[in-house]
Amino acid sequence: MRNRKRKGRDAVFDLCDCEPARACVRTGNASCPSALTTASQQARREEEMQYFRSDSSAASASVSSIMTHDIRLDASHMHAKESSRKENAGQKRVLDQPWPGSDEKLGPQADHGEESYRGTGKLEGRVALVTGGDSGIGRAVALAFAREGADVCISYLNEHEDAHVTEALVLDAGRRALLIPGDLTDREHCGDLVERTVKELGGLDILVNNAAFQMEADDLSSIPAEQIERTFRTNILAPFWITQAALRHMKAGSVILNTGSITGMEGNASLIDYAATKGAVHMFTKSLARALSDRGIRVNCVAPGPVWTPLIPATLDSDHVAKFGKDTLLQRPAQPAEIAPTYVLLASDDGRYYTGEVLAPTGRAASR
Repeated sequence: MRNRKRKGRDAVFDLCDCEPARACVRTGNASCPSALTTASQQARREEEMQYFRSDSSAASASVSSIMTHDIRLDASHMHAKESSRKENAGQKRVLDQPWPGSDEKLGPQADHGEESYRGTGKLEGRVALVTGGDSGIGRAVALAFAREGADVCISYLNEHEDAHVTEALVLDAGRRALLIPGDLTDREHCGDLVERTVKELGGLDILVNNAAFQMEADDLSSIPAEQIERTFRTNILAPFWITQAALRHMKAGSVILNTGSITGMEGNASLIDYAATKGAVHMFTKSLARALSDRGIRVNCVAPGPVWTPLIPATLDSDHVAKFGKDTLLQRPAQPAEIAPTYVLLASDDGRYYTGEVLAPTGRAASR
């Protein structure tokens, strides 16, 4: 999924659900002494958890004008955004927004690892291209890669303000960032995207085919032909085109990572076209891994379950959004920050024995 800017401490589920004697995914401590340190924090956590576990009706909001492409977010702008987030923490949750969605209007805000992710140099000196990198999983991956030492090209459609926030996070990590907007349904743009990355960042070591499109439909007959074509062109044809262009520059040790989905394993009655493309992504991964093994290029896929990103309120009905993630064992969706470490594993030398794999952080029992 396409996947969206808030500091981790202000994001929903920033406080973990661990119990004594269970390792906390955020702190690594068995008792997680930092999980609930004050009564106010606990109250906030209960409020946020209640949001996802309730059947409350959705509120709607219009998306504000996006920033022009040449505007850059400096440190003072980021601090202003942080202050605004704190002031707006108690406002009504936004469950609906126009496609393609904006992290600026997402409520509750997603956690991309801004406050929690700590790099250890696992990707030092490498160049990564992340599609759909403006928000959601894409932003979390770009942030993590940068803090691991990689320069990052951030490909996105037209969500300029979100993209500039991701850019600022990469720059803040001391790495180079390159923003390239454009529609991945255009084959020529896919090729240009790779060539600009190589030219401006000096190469391409890691390709993350992450951008995706989905739109819910009641039945197959109601899906417009235009939607089916956009879904397939974005979700499976674009990865083909980008990968074809990238392979002209990738050497032994390079890595290709595709974003799949649990829907590609289980199917989804209201996302038939999307599920079909994600199943194709899984097989694309397995087949390409076989084809590139002799070249020393590893190919893997991450197939998440429900993840809280702007794509969700932008493409699902309000009833679905209100219940989103409740069917997992954790009874909530994942945050992008909880998915990004899987990409780091597969992109780094830690994952050198992984190829042709589909790793599925779904919050459920085994999915395959």
